[in-house]
Formats: sequence, C-alpha cells, structure tokens
Amino acid sequence: MGGDNAPASVVEGAVLAARGEPIDLILVGDQTAVSAELARHAPASNIRVVHAPTTVGMEESPALVVRRRRDSSIWRATELVAHGDAQAVVSAGHTGASMATAFFLLGTLQGVERPAIATILPTLHGNAVLLDVGATVDSKPQHLVQFAIMGQVYAQRMLSKPSPRVGLLSIGEEDTKGNELTKEAFKLLKQSAVNFIGNVEGRDVYTGDADVIVCDGFIGNVALKISEGLAEAIMQVLRREITQSIGGRVGFLLLRPAFRRFKRRVDYAEYGGAPLLGINGVSIICHGRSSPKAIMNAVRVARDFVVGQVNRHIREDLDRHMAGPVRN
Repeated sequence: MGGDNAPASVVEGAVLAARGEPIDLILVGDQTAVSAELARHAPASNIRVVHAPTTVGMEESPALVVRRRRDSSIWRATELVAHGDAQAVVSAGHTGASMATAFFLLGTLQGVERPAIATILPTLHGNAVLLDVGATVDSKPQHLVQFAIMGQVYAQRMLSKPSPRVGLLSIGEEDTKGNELTKEAFKLLKQSAVNFIGNVEGRDVYTGDADVIVCDGFIGNVALKISEGLAEAIMQVLRREITQSIGGRVGFLLLRPAFRRFKRRVDYAEYGGAPLLGINGVSIICHGRSSPKAIMNAVRVARDFVVGQVNRHIREDLDRHMAGPVRN
C-alpha cells in the first residue's frame, strides 16, 4: 500500500517479478483493493494476499507505527519476516516507518549499532555502493566503520567485486581534511580490515575510483537527492535543446540508442530498492515514485540478498573486525 501509485504499481511490479521466478510473494494491504488490482492481471499461483486494514501516512511519525499502527501494512509485512513466514519485506511507502518496524521487530545484527541504507550508483566503471543514505543521520565514527564493513560485503555479494575499494566521503582527499566525525572515522578505517583507499570527494563519487563510499546518513541522503535531481534535469535540458532545431531532431534520431542507454544507467528503477543493511532480516526500501519495473527489480534485489546470504557474511566480517584490528 506504499508509494505514490499504490497499490496499482506495487501489484503490477509483484506480478512481473512472480512470472517465471522461483519465488512466492505475499501482498500485504487492504484485501479488497489489492485483490481488485490483482484481478486486472493474469493470475499467478505464487502470489497471495494478507489483509492489513490501515496504512501509514507520509506525514505521520515513524514512532506512531510502533505505538498505534500495528495493524498497518508495513507492520504486518515486517511481522511476517520476524515470524519466519517470509524472508524479506519490500516497501515503497514511508521510509521512516519501514526502518522503525524493521528495527523494532527484527532488531540488528550482532556488532551493528546503527543500520544503514545502501544504494547503487552508476559510475564510469560499473556501479558503486553509497551508504548511509538516510537511516542514521547522526553517526559516530564507529558507525561509519560498521557501514564500511557492511558495504564491502554488499559489493562483494551483490556487485561481484572480490575486493571492493572503500572510500570515506569528505571535503578533501588529504588525511586531515573533514570534520571531527570523518577525521576520527578515517583513523579507525585505516586500522580496519576493509580495503580502505582514504578520503574521496563529492566529485569522485561517480568516477568509479571507489566501489563503496561511506558517509553519514544526512550527507548521503542529500547527495543522493542532488544526484537524482541532476539526472532528471540533464534529461530535460537535453530534450529541450534537441527539439529546438531540425538539426537537433535529426541528430537525436541517430543518437537515440545512446540516449536510451544513458537513461537506463541513471534510472533508479533499474536498480530496484535499497537494502537496510545491519538489520537481522531483509528489508528493501523503494523510492516513493517506484514504477512497476522498479518494484519488480526490488523484489529481485530481495531474492538475491537472501540467496547470497548477505547477512551471514556481514556477521562473519563484523566478528573478524571485533576480534581485533587488522592492517591492509
């Protein structure tokens, strides 16, 4: 029931994901509304509906979910994971509500003090992981180290990068640059077992020089929103400039395949949802404007996360880190 176009986009995305995939899906929400949307598509035997009578409004406090919305769709969906009736929850609704229910019902992995939302970014040399992009907005240095470990495992298991290069987002490449948080985190990361390459600046996020970029949730969320806005602005400016002349329109016809590839590279729908790393379970957070394609890909991210046993590998790496610092 979450997202700007719910339940239509979510149901259609679930149907697309269920076709030909060896997965079972549970749609949680108002049974009448969800069933009506399902009826518009070809029936799928691997989809069922669980009723939840209420939803969480975007203006409501995440704490309200824990206190008064235990019959909401996000609570009941996360509860299915907590009880072992599902292995992952995917939501395009209230991000704060998704985090609050995951934190309350699933808890965190041993060794994780704060969870982090990890998102995939396109770079000049493939993809990179940026975290945290909004889960923990007042981080401590040890939190950033935990983010680095979790991001490293995620890049290994989901992006097939055997030895991901981990960078710390700061205002300069020099060791002494940054605020107190990044300076202290830099020292800890130098002593950690991750493949730490030092500070990276904002301009380096998309170069591909780092496979994992670590930052505080406040900074990460701002960086992500700026990136999304810039990508959309570039597409609009190009469209406007191209259509202003006959030559531009002719040139566009020749360059159309390249523009399509560019659009796919910067489209969040291609990457599905962002996992809430550090939770003792699997919670995938989607964009509020998620299309059916984005929901479909988010379900696939959840499946790959479970199949890849990402949480088990995070626990193992955290255990090794807590056993003592190891230099690269």
